[in-house]
Amino acid sequence: MSRSMISALVAACALAMSAAPGAAQVPANLTAALADPARPAADAARDAARHPAELLALANIKPGGKVADFIIGGGYFTRILSAAVGPTGTVYAYQPAEFIKFQAKYGEDLKTVAAAYKNVTPLDGSLIGLDLPDGLDAVITVQNYHDLHLKPFPVDTAAKVNAEVFKSLKPGGVFLVVDHYAADGSGLSAPDTLHRIDIEAVKSEVQTAGFKLAAESPLLRNPADPRTASVFDPAIRGKTDQFVLKFVKP
Repeated sequence: MSRSMISALVAACALAMSAAPGAAQVPANLTAALADPARPAADAARDAARHPAELLALANIKPGGKVADFIIGGGYFTRILSAAVGPTGTVYAYQPAEFIKFQAKYGEDLKTVAAAYKNVTPLDGSLIGLDLPDGLDAVITVQNYHDLHLKPFPVDTAAKVNAEVFKSLKPGGVFLVVDHYAADGSGLSAPDTLHRIDIEAVKSEVQTAGFKLAAESPLLRNPADPRTASVFDPAIRGKTDQFVLKFVKP
C-alpha cells in the first residue's frame, strides 16, 4: 500500500472518530422527543445551542432502552430521554444527595421530573458509595464530570464513580461524557475554581476504569472560549467550549 493511501486511510479514521451524527442521521425517536409538547418552552429554547438529538444519537438512545441521566441538574436531558425511550423504556434520574443538601432546588427538580414522567425513576443517594441499577444501555453525564473533583469529595470519587458506571452498563453500553474544556495540560487544577476539566484527564480516568474511547465529537466546540474563565462568568456562560466523549464498555 502506498504512503498516500495510508495517509488517506488515517485521515478517514480520524474523521470517523470525531464525527457527530448529522441531522439526517438522528433517529425518529429523538426527533419526536424534541417535539414532545410536554417539554417546557425554556428547555426547547436551548436546543439549538445544546444539540440534544445529535448527542443522544451518539449515545445510541433507542426505544425501550434502560438509561441513566447522571446528575440531572434541572432535568433538561431527563425529559428528552423519557420520550426517546418511550413507555417500554426506563430512565434513572440521578441527583446526588450532596447537591440537594447544597441547594434544595435540585431535590425539587428531581421530584418534578419524576412526577411528570411515568418511566422516570428518581435516585438521590450519595455520590460516595454510588449505586446505579445494573443492565443499563447507556449512562450520560452532561457538564457534570468535573464535579467529581470538587474539593468536598474524596480524591478517589471519580475513580469509584467510573467503576460503578462500568459495572452497571451492559457489554457494549455507552458512557457519554460532555463537559467544559479546561486549558490543555491543566489536569485537575480547574474543576473546583472554573468548573472545567482537562479532556485528557477525563480520557485517562474513564479508560482506566475499563472503558474504550469510541468517538470524540466536535459538536459543542467554541474556539472563541479562552478556557480560562469560570463557566459562570457572564461573558462566557452558555457559550463555553465543550468536549463530547463516547466511551463503550467492551
